[in-house]
Amino acid sequence: MWYYITKVAVSAALIVAISEIAKRSSLMGAILASVPLVSVIAMIWLYHESSDTAKISSLATSTFWLVIPSLALFVALPILLKSGVGFYWSLFIAIGITIICYFAMLTGLRLFGINL
Repeated sequence: MWYYITKVAVSAALIVAISEIAKRSSLMGAILASVPLVSVIAMIWLYHESSDTAKISSLATSTFWLVIPSLALFVALPILLKSGVGFYWSLFIAIGITIICYFAMLTGLRLFGINL
């Protein structure tokens, strides 16, 4: 039980730290947010729990392919905000666009025989 509490606490602390740093410097917040800390932490938790390097390799490969469509959010959100769309609507629409991009990427990968 303590292990799960630790996992939640470390993960939450990371998110809070990034948002607090971003208040002071959007550049530093962006650098920390863009570093794949969540992926690295997830790999550490997975290794700690399973010691299965094949699962970690699969996670890293899948993460690589899915980072590409996730970039759609970071393109769509500022465009929508600069167009005068409200924050929550912009975020909702950008997430929708990102989900569509995920499905497109997964479909495209399957066409090339890559199954995540």
